[in-house]
Amino acid sequence: MNTLNDVLKHLTADIDEVARLVENIDDEAWNTPTPAPGWSVADQIAHLTFIFTLARTAASDPQAFKAITASAAGNFNGAVNAALKQFNGFPPKELLARFRAQGEASVEALAAVPAGQVVPWLVNPLPPVVLACAGIMELFGHGQDIADALGARRQPTERLRNLVDFAWLTRDFGYESHGLTAPAEPLRFVLTAPSGDVWTAGPEDATDTIQGPAHDFALLVTRRRHREDLALTATGANAEKWLDIAQAYRGPAGEGRKPGQFADARR
Repeated sequence: MNTLNDVLKHLTADIDEVARLVENIDDEAWNTPTPAPGWSVADQIAHLTFIFTLARTAASDPQAFKAITASAAGNFNGAVNAALKQFNGFPPKELLARFRAQGEASVEALAAVPAGQVVPWLVNPLPPVVLACAGIMELFGHGQDIADALGARRQPTERLRNLVDFAWLTRDFGYESHGLTAPAEPLRFVLTAPSGDVWTAGPEDATDTIQGPAHDFALLVTRRRHREDLALTATGANAEKWLDIAQAYRGPAGEGRKPGQFADARR
Protein backbone atom coordinates (compact mmCIF):
# COMPACT_ATOMS: atom_id res chain seq x y z
CA MET A 1 0.00 0.00 0.00
CA ASN A 2 1.19 3.54 -0.73
CA THR A 3 2.26 5.84 2.10
CA LEU A 4 -0.35 8.02 3.79
CA ASN A 5 1.18 11.11 2.20
CA ASP A 6 0.90 9.61 -1.30
CA VAL A 7 -2.64 8.34 -0.75
CA LEU A 8 -3.78 11.74 0.52
CA LYS A 9 -2.30 13.39 -2.58
CA HIS A 10 -4.24 10.93 -4.72
CA LEU A 11 -7.40 11.49 -2.68
CA THR A 12 -7.07 15.24 -3.24
CA ALA A 13 -6.69 14.67 -6.99
CA ASP A 14 -9.76 12.43 -7.07
CA ILE A 15 -11.84 14.99 -5.18
CA ASP A 16 -10.86 17.58 -7.77
CA GLU A 17 -11.64 15.20 -10.64
CA VAL A 18 -15.17 14.54 -9.39
CA ALA A 19 -15.73 18.25 -8.73
CA ARG A 20 -14.70 19.06 -12.29
CA LEU A 21 -17.33 16.64 -13.62
CA VAL A 22 -20.07 18.95 -12.32
CA GLU A 23 -18.54 22.41 -11.97
CA ASN A 24 -19.66 23.61 -15.41
CA ILE A 25 -23.05 21.93 -15.76
CA ASP A 26 -26.25 23.96 -15.44
CA ASP A 27 -28.54 23.72 -12.45
CA GLU A 28 -31.03 21.45 -14.25
CA ALA A 29 -28.31 18.92 -15.04
CA TRP A 30 -27.78 18.42 -11.31
CA ASN A 31 -31.20 16.72 -11.30
CA THR A 32 -30.16 14.20 -13.97
CA PRO A 33 -30.89 10.62 -12.83
CA THR A 34 -27.81 8.43 -12.41
CA PRO A 35 -27.58 4.65 -12.86
CA ALA A 36 -28.07 4.29 -9.09
CA PRO A 37 -31.87 3.96 -8.84
CA GLY A 38 -33.45 7.03 -7.25
CA TRP A 39 -30.22 9.03 -7.09
CA SER A 40 -29.60 12.20 -9.08
CA VAL A 41 -26.23 13.83 -9.74
CA ALA A 42 -26.95 16.12 -6.77
CA ASP A 43 -27.62 13.09 -4.57
CA GLN A 44 -24.26 11.61 -5.51
CA ILE A 45 -22.39 14.78 -4.55
CA ALA A 46 -24.48 15.12 -1.37
CA HIS A 47 -23.59 11.55 -0.38
CA LEU A 48 -19.88 12.13 -0.94
CA THR A 49 -20.10 15.35 1.07
CA PHE A 50 -21.67 13.39 3.92
CA ILE A 51 -18.96 10.71 3.75
CA PHE A 52 -16.17 13.30 3.87
CA THR A 53 -17.89 15.11 6.74
CA LEU A 54 -17.89 11.81 8.65
CA ALA A 55 -14.23 11.16 7.83
CA ARG A 56 -13.19 14.66 8.90
CA THR A 57 -15.09 14.29 12.17
CA ALA A 58 -13.69 10.80 12.84
CA ALA A 59 -10.12 11.99 12.35
CA SER A 60 -10.38 15.32 14.17
CA ASP A 61 -13.02 14.72 16.87
CA PRO A 62 -13.49 11.00 17.64
CA GLN A 63 -16.00 11.67 20.43
CA ALA A 64 -18.23 13.71 18.13
CA PHE A 65 -17.96 10.97 15.51
CA LYS A 66 -19.03 8.34 18.04
CA ALA A 67 -22.04 10.48 18.97
CA ILE A 68 -23.05 10.77 15.31
CA THR A 69 -22.76 7.04 14.65
CA ALA A 70 -24.50 6.16 17.93
CA SER A 71 -27.51 8.21 16.87
CA ALA A 72 -27.60 6.27 13.60
CA ALA A 73 -27.06 2.85 15.20
CA GLY A 74 -29.11 0.19 13.48
CA ASN A 75 -30.29 2.60 10.79
CA PHE A 76 -27.21 3.81 8.92
CA ASN A 77 -29.15 3.80 5.64
CA GLY A 78 -31.65 6.11 7.28
CA ALA A 79 -28.82 8.41 8.28
CA VAL A 80 -27.52 8.38 4.71
CA ASN A 81 -30.95 9.30 3.36
CA ALA A 82 -31.31 12.06 5.94
CA ALA A 83 -27.89 13.39 4.93
CA LEU A 84 -28.96 13.48 1.29
CA LYS A 85 -31.89 15.69 2.23
CA GLN A 86 -29.58 17.86 4.32
CA PHE A 87 -26.91 18.39 1.69
CA ASN A 88 -28.78 18.24 -1.60
CA GLY A 89 -31.11 20.95 -0.35
CA PHE A 90 -28.36 23.44 -1.09
CA PRO A 91 -28.19 25.18 -4.49
CA PRO A 92 -25.73 23.39 -6.82
CA LYS A 93 -22.87 25.88 -6.47
CA GLU A 94 -23.12 25.84 -2.68
CA LEU A 95 -23.32 22.03 -2.60
CA LEU A 96 -20.22 21.81 -4.79
CA ALA A 97 -18.39 24.25 -2.51
CA ARG A 98 -19.33 22.18 0.52
CA PHE A 99 -18.18 19.01 -1.22
CA ARG A 100 -14.79 20.52 -1.96
CA ALA A 101 -14.48 22.01 1.52
CA GLN A 102 -15.38 18.81 3.37
CA GLY A 103 -13.15 16.76 1.09
CA GLU A 104 -10.19 19.04 1.70
CA ALA A 105 -10.92 19.17 5.43
CA SER A 106 -10.97 15.37 5.63
CA VAL A 107 -7.57 15.21 3.90
CA GLU A 108 -6.13 17.71 6.40
CA ALA A 109 -7.65 15.86 9.37
CA LEU A 110 -6.31 12.48 8.23
CA ALA A 111 -2.86 13.99 7.65
CA ALA A 112 -2.86 15.31 11.24
CA VAL A 113 -3.55 11.94 12.90
CA PRO A 114 -0.46 10.97 14.95
CA ALA A 115 1.65 8.17 13.52
CA GLY A 116 0.48 4.74 14.66
CA GLN A 117 -2.95 5.96 15.73
CA VAL A 118 -6.17 4.59 14.25
CA VAL A 119 -9.36 6.47 13.42
CA PRO A 120 -12.81 5.32 14.60
CA TRP A 121 -15.06 4.22 11.76
CA LEU A 122 -18.42 2.60 11.14
CA VAL A 123 -17.50 -0.97 12.17
CA ASN A 124 -13.83 -1.09 13.14
CA PRO A 125 -11.19 1.60 13.71
CA LEU A 126 -8.99 2.09 10.66
CA PRO A 127 -5.49 3.42 10.02
CA PRO A 128 -5.74 6.82 8.29
CA VAL A 129 -4.21 5.40 5.09
CA VAL A 130 -6.96 2.77 4.84
CA LEU A 131 -9.71 5.32 5.47
CA ALA A 132 -8.18 7.52 2.76
CA CYS A 133 -8.25 4.56 0.36
CA ALA A 134 -11.90 4.05 1.28
CA GLY A 135 -12.53 7.66 0.26
CA ILE A 136 -10.87 6.98 -3.09
CA MET A 137 -13.16 3.97 -3.54
CA GLU A 138 -16.24 6.10 -2.78
CA LEU A 139 -15.11 8.79 -5.23
CA PHE A 140 -14.47 6.25 -7.96
CA GLY A 141 -17.85 4.55 -7.63
CA HIS A 142 -20.04 7.61 -7.20
CA GLY A 143 -17.93 9.55 -9.69
CA GLN A 144 -18.61 6.82 -12.24
CA ASP A 145 -22.35 7.19 -11.65
CA ILE A 146 -22.04 10.92 -12.29
CA ALA A 147 -19.93 10.42 -15.41
CA ASP A 148 -22.41 7.87 -16.76
CA ALA A 149 -25.34 10.20 -16.11
CA LEU A 150 -23.64 13.12 -17.86
CA GLY A 151 -22.12 11.12 -20.73
CA ALA A 152 -18.58 11.93 -19.60
CA ARG A 153 -15.61 9.60 -19.95
CA ARG A 154 -13.01 9.52 -17.22
CA GLN A 155 -9.38 8.71 -17.96
CA PRO A 156 -8.02 5.89 -15.74
CA THR A 157 -4.91 6.87 -13.76
CA GLU A 158 -2.25 5.17 -11.67
CA ARG A 159 -4.24 6.30 -8.62
CA LEU A 160 -6.33 3.17 -9.13
CA ARG A 161 -3.58 1.30 -7.26
CA ASN A 162 -5.11 2.58 -4.03
CA LEU A 163 -8.47 1.05 -4.92
CA VAL A 164 -6.81 -2.27 -5.81
CA ASP A 165 -5.09 -2.34 -2.42
CA PHE A 166 -8.35 -1.47 -0.67
CA ALA A 167 -10.20 -4.22 -2.55
CA TRP A 168 -7.59 -6.69 -1.36
CA LEU A 169 -8.23 -5.68 2.25
CA THR A 170 -12.01 -5.90 1.76
CA ARG A 171 -12.11 -9.01 -0.44
CA ASP A 172 -14.45 -10.82 1.98
CA PHE A 173 -17.16 -8.13 1.91
CA GLY A 174 -18.96 -9.80 -0.99
CA TYR A 175 -19.23 -13.04 0.92
CA GLU A 176 -20.52 -11.20 3.99
CA SER A 177 -23.18 -9.34 2.02
CA HIS A 178 -24.47 -12.65 0.61
CA GLY A 179 -24.38 -14.49 3.95
CA LEU A 180 -21.54 -16.73 2.79
CA THR A 181 -18.37 -17.89 4.51
CA ALA A 182 -15.21 -16.82 2.72
CA PRO A 183 -13.03 -19.76 1.67
CA ALA A 184 -9.79 -20.39 3.52
CA GLU A 185 -7.82 -20.61 0.28
CA PRO A 186 -6.02 -17.37 -0.66
CA LEU A 187 -6.91 -15.18 -3.64
CA ARG A 188 -4.46 -13.30 -5.84
CA PHE A 189 -4.99 -10.27 -8.10
CA VAL A 190 -2.80 -9.82 -11.17
CA LEU A 191 -3.89 -6.58 -12.83
CA THR A 192 -2.63 -4.38 -15.61
CA ALA A 193 -2.27 -0.72 -14.66
CA PRO A 194 -3.18 2.10 -17.07
CA SER A 195 0.59 2.54 -17.63
CA GLY A 196 0.96 -1.10 -18.62
CA ASP A 197 2.69 -2.10 -15.38
CA VAL A 198 1.47 -5.21 -13.60
CA TRP A 199 0.07 -4.82 -10.09
CA THR A 200 -0.30 -7.81 -7.81
CA ALA A 201 -1.89 -8.47 -4.44
CA GLY A 202 -2.01 -11.76 -2.61
CA PRO A 203 0.39 -14.68 -2.24
CA GLU A 204 2.32 -15.80 -5.31
CA ASP A 205 1.42 -19.45 -4.74
CA ALA A 206 -2.35 -18.84 -4.70
CA THR A 207 -4.15 -21.12 -7.16
CA ASP A 208 -7.19 -18.82 -7.38
CA THR A 209 -6.41 -15.65 -9.33
CA ILE A 210 -8.18 -12.68 -10.92
CA GLN A 211 -6.52 -11.17 -13.99
CA GLY A 212 -7.29 -8.23 -16.27
CA PRO A 213 -7.18 -4.41 -16.49
CA ALA A 214 -7.05 -2.59 -13.17
CA HIS A 215 -9.72 -0.15 -14.40
CA ASP A 216 -12.11 -3.00 -15.15
CA PHE A 217 -11.34 -4.44 -11.72
CA ALA A 218 -12.21 -1.11 -10.08
CA LEU A 219 -15.52 -1.02 -11.96
CA LEU A 220 -16.23 -4.57 -10.76
CA VAL A 221 -15.53 -4.06 -7.05
CA THR A 222 -17.57 -0.85 -6.95
CA ARG A 223 -20.32 -2.70 -8.88
CA ARG A 224 -20.50 -0.01 -11.57
CA ARG A 225 -20.28 -2.55 -14.42
CA HIS A 226 -21.48 -6.13 -14.77
CA ARG A 227 -18.70 -8.69 -14.94
CA GLU A 228 -19.84 -9.79 -18.39
CA ASP A 229 -18.86 -6.35 -19.71
CA LEU A 230 -15.37 -6.46 -18.22
CA ALA A 231 -12.17 -8.07 -19.47
CA LEU A 232 -11.53 -9.95 -16.24
CA THR A 233 -10.76 -13.65 -16.04
CA ALA A 234 -10.75 -16.04 -13.11
CA THR A 235 -8.58 -19.07 -12.52
CA GLY A 236 -10.04 -21.45 -9.95
CA ALA A 237 -13.56 -22.07 -8.70
CA ASN A 238 -13.24 -19.66 -5.77
CA ALA A 239 -12.00 -16.86 -8.02
CA GLU A 240 -14.85 -17.53 -10.45
CA LYS A 241 -17.37 -17.23 -7.63
CA TRP A 242 -15.68 -14.08 -6.31
CA LEU A 243 -16.15 -12.28 -9.65
CA ASP A 244 -19.91 -12.68 -9.19
CA ILE A 245 -20.07 -11.22 -5.68
CA ALA A 246 -17.08 -8.86 -5.43
CA GLN A 247 -17.63 -5.55 -3.68
CA ALA A 248 -15.29 -3.19 -1.85
CA TYR A 249 -17.86 -1.76 0.57
CA ARG A 250 -19.80 -3.18 3.50
CA GLY A 251 -23.50 -3.81 3.54
CA PRO A 252 -25.98 -4.84 0.87
CA ALA A 253 -24.59 -5.27 -2.62
CA GLY A 254 -27.36 -3.23 -4.21
CA GLU A 255 -28.80 -3.88 -7.64
CA GLY A 256 -25.50 -3.47 -9.45
CA ARG A 257 -25.54 -2.99 -13.20
CA LYS A 258 -26.97 -5.10 -16.02
CA PRO A 259 -24.94 -6.71 -18.84
CA GLY A 260 -24.68 -4.34 -21.80
CA GLN A 261 -26.22 -1.44 -19.88
CA PHE A 262 -23.65 1.08 -21.08
CA ALA A 263 -22.59 2.08 -24.59
CA ASP A 264 -18.93 1.36 -23.89
CA ALA A 265 -19.68 -2.08 -22.43
CA ARG A 266 -17.82 -4.94 -24.00
CA ARG A 267 -18.10 -8.68 -23.72
